[in-house]
Amino acid sequence: AGKDGKIAVVVGTVTDDKRLYEVPKLSVCALRFTETARASIIKAGGECLTFDKLAMRSPLGKGTVLLRGPVKARESERHFGKAPGVPHSKTAPHVRAKGRKFEKARGKRSSRGYKA
Repeated sequence: AGKDGKIAVVVGTVTDDKRLYEVPKLSVCALRFTETARASIIKAGGECLTFDKLAMRSPLGKGTVLLRGPVKARESERHFGKAPGVPHSKTAPHVRAKGRKFEKARGKRSSRGYKA
Protein backbone atom coordinates (compact mmCIF):
# COMPACT_ATOMS: atom_id res chain seq x y z
CA ALA A 1 0.00 0.00 0.00
CA GLY A 2 1.57 3.28 1.11
CA LYS A 3 4.44 1.50 2.83
CA ASP A 4 6.36 0.51 -0.33
CA GLY A 5 9.95 1.72 -0.34
CA LYS A 6 9.86 2.76 3.29
CA ILE A 7 12.21 1.50 6.00
CA ALA A 8 10.59 -0.73 8.63
CA VAL A 9 11.84 0.27 12.09
CA VAL A 10 11.65 -2.23 14.98
CA VAL A 11 12.82 -1.40 18.50
CA GLY A 12 13.85 -4.95 19.31
CA THR A 13 15.18 -8.09 17.67
CA VAL A 14 14.17 -9.24 14.19
CA THR A 15 13.93 -13.04 14.11
CA ASP A 16 13.53 -15.41 11.20
CA ASP A 17 10.12 -16.82 10.25
CA LYS A 18 10.29 -20.23 8.61
CA ARG A 19 6.68 -19.86 7.41
CA LEU A 20 7.76 -17.21 4.87
CA TYR A 21 9.09 -19.05 1.83
CA GLU A 22 9.95 -15.92 -0.15
CA VAL A 23 10.86 -12.79 1.77
CA PRO A 24 10.14 -9.55 -0.15
CA LYS A 25 12.89 -7.00 -0.73
CA LEU A 26 12.73 -4.69 2.26
CA SER A 27 14.85 -2.37 4.35
CA VAL A 28 14.67 -3.14 8.07
CA CYS A 29 16.17 -1.17 10.94
CA ALA A 30 16.36 -2.92 14.31
CA LEU A 31 18.44 -3.20 17.45
CA ARG A 32 19.47 -6.78 16.64
CA PHE A 33 19.00 -9.37 13.90
CA THR A 34 19.33 -13.11 14.22
CA GLU A 35 21.77 -14.67 11.77
CA THR A 36 19.05 -16.47 9.80
CA ALA A 37 16.84 -13.35 9.63
CA ARG A 38 19.73 -11.23 8.38
CA ALA A 39 20.62 -13.90 5.79
CA SER A 40 17.05 -14.17 4.45
CA ILE A 41 16.64 -10.37 4.20
CA ILE A 42 19.97 -9.91 2.39
CA LYS A 43 19.27 -12.90 0.11
CA ALA A 44 16.03 -11.22 -1.01
CA GLY A 45 18.00 -8.09 -1.93
CA GLY A 46 16.99 -6.13 1.16
CA GLU A 47 19.16 -4.48 3.76
CA CYS A 48 19.56 -4.60 7.53
CA LEU A 49 20.25 -1.28 9.23
CA THR A 50 21.13 -0.29 12.76
CA PHE A 51 19.78 2.84 14.40
CA ASP A 52 23.01 4.82 13.96
CA LYS A 53 22.99 4.08 10.21
CA LEU A 54 19.29 5.07 10.06
CA ALA A 55 20.09 8.36 11.81
CA MET A 56 22.72 9.12 9.16
CA ARG A 57 20.35 8.26 6.31
CA SER A 58 17.17 10.00 7.49
CA PRO A 59 17.79 12.18 10.57
CA LEU A 60 14.14 13.28 10.82
CA GLY A 61 12.77 9.76 10.33
CA LYS A 62 11.17 10.53 6.96
CA GLY A 63 10.36 7.45 4.89
CA THR A 64 10.23 5.13 7.90
CA VAL A 65 7.44 3.05 9.43
CA LEU A 66 7.64 2.28 13.15
CA LEU A 67 6.34 -1.24 13.88
CA ARG A 68 4.87 -1.85 17.32
CA GLY A 69 3.39 -4.82 19.10
CA PRO A 70 -0.23 -5.08 20.22
CA VAL A 71 -0.93 -2.09 22.47
CA LYS A 72 -3.99 -3.63 24.14
CA ALA A 73 -2.11 -6.81 25.12
CA ARG A 74 -1.10 -5.40 28.52
CA GLU A 75 -2.50 -7.32 31.49
CA SER A 76 -3.90 -4.08 32.95
CA GLU A 77 -6.20 -3.68 29.91
CA ARG A 78 -8.26 -6.61 31.25
CA HIS A 79 -9.37 -4.43 34.18
CA PHE A 80 -10.53 -1.45 32.08
CA GLY A 81 -14.14 -0.98 30.97
CA LYS A 82 -17.51 -1.56 32.62
CA ALA A 83 -17.25 -2.44 36.30
CA PRO A 84 -16.87 -6.15 37.07
CA GLY A 85 -20.16 -7.62 38.25
CA VAL A 86 -22.25 -5.32 36.03
CA PRO A 87 -24.38 -7.22 33.46
CA HIS A 88 -22.59 -7.96 30.14
CA SER A 89 -19.27 -6.86 31.64
CA LYS A 90 -16.18 -8.81 30.55
CA THR A 91 -13.94 -6.79 32.86
CA ALA A 92 -11.69 -8.70 35.26
CA PRO A 93 -11.84 -7.60 38.90
CA HIS A 94 -8.68 -6.66 40.79
CA VAL A 95 -8.28 -9.75 43.00
CA ARG A 96 -5.42 -10.53 45.40
CA ALA A 97 -5.54 -14.24 44.56
CA LYS A 98 -7.61 -16.71 42.56
CA GLY A 99 -8.33 -19.01 45.52
CA ARG A 100 -11.64 -20.18 46.93
CA LYS A 101 -12.00 -17.24 49.36
CA PHE A 102 -11.50 -14.48 46.81
CA GLU A 103 -14.30 -13.05 44.62
CA LYS A 104 -16.27 -16.30 44.69
CA ALA A 105 -20.07 -16.25 45.20
CA ARG A 106 -20.09 -12.44 45.11
CA GLY A 107 -23.60 -11.13 45.65
CA LYS A 108 -24.79 -14.42 47.08
CA ARG A 109 -23.48 -14.07 50.63
CA SER A 110 -22.58 -11.13 52.83
CA SER A 111 -19.17 -12.52 53.73
CA ARG A 112 -18.17 -12.28 50.05
CA GLY A 113 -18.87 -8.63 49.32
CA TYR A 114 -22.63 -8.27 49.60
CA LYS A 115 -25.86 -10.29 49.72
CA ALA A 116 -28.50 -9.48 47.12
